[in-house]
Amino acid sequence: MSIPIQSYGLHQLPHPQKHIPENNKIETSYFQKLFTEELAGPTSLKISKHADKRLAAREVTISPEQWKKIDEQIKSAKKKGVNESLVLTDKAALIVSAKNETVITAMNRQEANGQIFTNINGTIVL
Repeated sequence: MSIPIQSYGLHQLPHPQKHIPENNKIETSYFQKLFTEELAGPTSLKISKHADKRLAAREVTISPEQWKKIDEQIKSAKKKGVNESLVLTDKAALIVSAKNETVITAMNRQEANGQIFTNINGTIVL
């Protein structure tokens, strides 16, 4: 006994549309605003969402002047072949991709004590 097989046409599902605010502006955090010209001057550093959340949750503040110094040091490290760097300030420890010029994660100095940092090939102490 054979059973007839019917084929049905394939139907594509519509793609969900992303909601974009009416004013087409996405809110940025305080830390993202530090990288705008009005607060810190032009820098090539970017900050990941993960790092932004860590900075806010751990209440780590870095002055615009320190961000400029970090930016300058990361550019220098990049020229020397550094890909991933540990940046130590008086209040924070940052893991920064020199290759992408992006802050990957952040913690305060108390949390950094006793930590082992892997997959970095450069350290910047400010």
